[in-house]
Amino acid sequence: MRILMLAQFYPPIIGGEETYTRNLSIALAQRGHDVVVATLWSPGLPDVTVDNGVRVYRVKGSLQHLPGLYSDEARRHAPPIPDPLLTLALRQVIEREHPDIVHAHNWIVRSFLPLKAWSGAKLIMSLHDYSLICAKKNLIYHDTLCDGPAFTKCVSCAVDFYGVLKGLPTSVGNWIMGASERHTVDMFVPVSQAVVIFDRLVESKVPYQVISNFVPDDLAALTSSDDPRLEQLPKGDFLLFVGDLRPVKGLDVLLAAYRKLSSPPPLVLIGRPLPDMPKDLPPNVHILNTWPHELVMHAWKRCAIALAPSTGRETFGYVVLEAMTMGKPVVASRIGGIPDLVADGETGYLVPPGDENALCNALHKLINDPALREQMGTAGKKRAELFKASSIVPQIEAMYEKVSRPSTLQQTAIQVDR
Repeated sequence: MRILMLAQFYPPIIGGEETYTRNLSIALAQRGHDVVVATLWSPGLPDVTVDNGVRVYRVKGSLQHLPGLYSDEARRHAPPIPDPLLTLALRQVIEREHPDIVHAHNWIVRSFLPLKAWSGAKLIMSLHDYSLICAKKNLIYHDTLCDGPAFTKCVSCAVDFYGVLKGLPTSVGNWIMGASERHTVDMFVPVSQAVVIFDRLVESKVPYQVISNFVPDDLAALTSSDDPRLEQLPKGDFLLFVGDLRPVKGLDVLLAAYRKLSSPPPLVLIGRPLPDMPKDLPPNVHILNTWPHELVMHAWKRCAIALAPSTGRETFGYVVLEAMTMGKPVVASRIGGIPDLVADGETGYLVPPGDENALCNALHKLINDPALREQMGTAGKKRAELFKASSIVPQIEAMYEKVSRPSTLQQTAIQVDR
């Protein structure tokens, strides 16, 4: 098949969604498909590259011509409405590549919707977050978990978060285009049951198939041992958190729990430091900012315990899967898609989100029981086999085939057990 991936960002811009899109594109190319990626242009990156057999086009929309609009200039994201310049750029890619399948990730799909009928391609939409119904993408309403969308409520929340100039058009645009997306996409692919529930796919009566994120079969080998930055890791046992350094990731809860521990091993935080990250850090906490993926994998390999204490509804928990693949026990929140991965009491511990005492107790058990850490890490590594490319990519190929044969598609929600 000829497959066009639409992704807001693509490595070297890194994150869970970006890593997934690259892994999927390369895996499909290795299985004989002709795969190209169209992603947003970012300063300092070439317009066209080839990545392990995948052609990558970096295209500009209107907003990519407006420096200063974004807090992070490397992540000039797509708007929630069609961007005329971006639509034109995507049309040029399609005219050149003639895809059978367009597999979209995030809001860049909105700029493809006007081209869908003209292109003749089937449209797959992976749902990695809650952007189908939430302009903030995280279902956080004024610093609390949102119980569901409502127009005036969503506008108020987005304005409070983005400001009036960006929040009002973002929320209204997302509300309108979310409805258009639900009517145009041939198959939604939520990455967890949490996404099905909170993106309201059943109520919307759209076709969907749950297919998990995955990691490459050889992920454990993708580590680097000669980079000087690895010298920043503590010697001996340490606890490891990877992700944006902000409260919604449970960072404040983690730091509060860490303070309660008696003589704990060092705590390492790898991720983007953001303005709302906690400022008061306890002793023996090491902040390493953003690292390349291969160095993160080496950090997972060396750590004693992996941490994912999010207070927001994580849609999947890619870092959790990476840690399990490296044979590490995980202490994580029982929220969103994380329980799809962590078997409580078997591969780690699940604790109530925001409960610093429960988090502290779980950490205490594992810190003081190396044999239990080894046992849970081994069980986690075995469970991670279910989420490797060799298990998941064939499911995606079968879904492509199903969508390509319209007579096999029912116009109702479709759910497939893993």
